This record gives sequence, C-alpha cells and structure tokens, in this order.
Amino acid sequence: MRESRFWMLMEDEFGTNYAHVLAGQLVLSKYQLTAKEALTAGVPTRDVWEAVCDQQDVPESRRLGRDIPPKP
Repeated sequence: MRESRFWMLMEDEFGTNYAHVLAGQLVLSKYQLTAKEALTAGVPTRDVWEAVCDQQDVPESRRLGRDIPPKP
C-alpha cells in the first residue's frame, strides 16, 4: 500500500483533520509508536493501517475504503 492510499483511507474513515491528529497522537499498542512514527520507522503502510483499524474498532467492511462508483 502506498502512503498516499494510507492517508486517503485515514481521511475517509476519520475525517480530513482528525485523521492527521489521530496519526500523530494515537500510540499503536502493536508498535508502541504513533502511526506517523511507525511510518517513519519503516513499518509497512498496510500494517500501520491495520493496527489503526484494530485499535479504533474499524469494521472489516470499511477497511478497504468507501465504495467509489466507476467513472462513466
């Protein structure tokens, strides 16, 4: 997963502003780092996203992002 996809998923799930606050303040138990620190430390983006989802109780149905209809 690219980091741009990570931020898109974060913003879709938590809102544009709160996603960045959450990523900078929520310490992920799995890594004992915030999401931003984990990304900087080289933890794979998908793993960071899954850790955020697990800790914030994001349902499986929303972990792949919102459905965007195809362009005609």
